[in-house]
Amino acid sequence: MEELREKKWNVLESKYISNKPWFTVRREKVELPNGNIIPEYYLFEYPNWVNVIGITKEYKFVFVSQYRHGLGRTAYELSAGVCENTDASPLESAKREFLEETGYGKGFWKEFMILSVNPSTHTNLTFCYLATDVELLAPQHLDSTEDLSVHLLTLDEVIKMLECDQIKQALHAAPLWKYVAENHLI
Repeated sequence: MEELREKKWNVLESKYISNKPWFTVRREKVELPNGNIIPEYYLFEYPNWVNVIGITKEYKFVFVSQYRHGLGRTAYELSAGVCENTDASPLESAKREFLEETGYGKGFWKEFMILSVNPSTHTNLTFCYLATDVELLAPQHLDSTEDLSVHLLTLDEVIKMLECDQIKQALHAAPLWKYVAENHLI
């Protein structure tokens, strides 16, 4: 495979047009390597995110369901959340979020993949983890803005949801498809 050449854009102007939690946007005027100018280019700044494929010792997949206002529907998802500044690493963020949202923890953890929701306009990454042999340790400890339920699903149920296009969150579907493919499950 051919090695990629770095072709960074030159930022001529940069201004925040919103700097609020969950809506930090800056407008930039940029010059491309070929000299062309884009007078208004918008970037969304978010903290890094994490999500977890959690599998119990009984080989049940730990999912959550919650209402998603953007789509106007309740959906199954992986446990996921934000990397807080107080977390030492994305792995620590993932373990914290998983325990808070589901009550599950312990087990064996590994970084599974790193994704970008949209590298064209978003500045953050999503760190996806695979946690096996997790066990129920505590009740949920949800933030005031969270209202979600925990579900233990079989592998067949997860595959069926993937095949029927029922997992709409792309940052959750991608690592699940990778898990299925790597384990030759379909």
